[in-house]
Amino acid sequence: MNEIITFLKQADIFYQFTQTQLELVANLCQERVYGTGDVIFEENSSYKELYIIVQGDVDILVNPGLVAASVKGDQKASIVTMRRGQSFGEIALVDEGLRSATAQAKSKETRLLVIPRDKLIMLCETYPQLGYRLMYNLAADLAMKIRNTDLRIREKLLYGNQK
Repeated sequence: MNEIITFLKQADIFYQFTQTQLELVANLCQERVYGTGDVIFEENSSYKELYIIVQGDVDILVNPGLVAASVKGDQKASIVTMRRGQSFGEIALVDEGLRSATAQAKSKETRLLVIPRDKLIMLCETYPQLGYRLMYNLAADLAMKIRNTDLRIREKLLYGNQK
């Protein structure tokens, strides 16, 4: 349990959590280990969990064929590689819809902390200060991801047209 708390302290999504809040979250965590190429969840599936990377890397993949008829089959393109301390699957906390990408372990031993949505939401409702801090950190994390995506799109538009 102390190992989980120590790690949660280092994860961006739990920034400025008190020791007690970290202990409450740690009680919800399950650890899972994946090998290279193991699929954590598939695009368009309904997994409802938040994932925190403890060790290893995770590729986030999309199937461009869903929006581009020119792409054949189930070719998946990596849009980002997530690393230690980063979280993914956070959209499940605010939207119970389908996953917009596939998550796949990239490292030989990828260790993840997995937190079920329903239990985390119940914790947020029971402890509003914890819920506020989590949602604030979640909003900051998503804003950063949106900004990075925006920059990548601008770069593609700017430099992609020169070819």
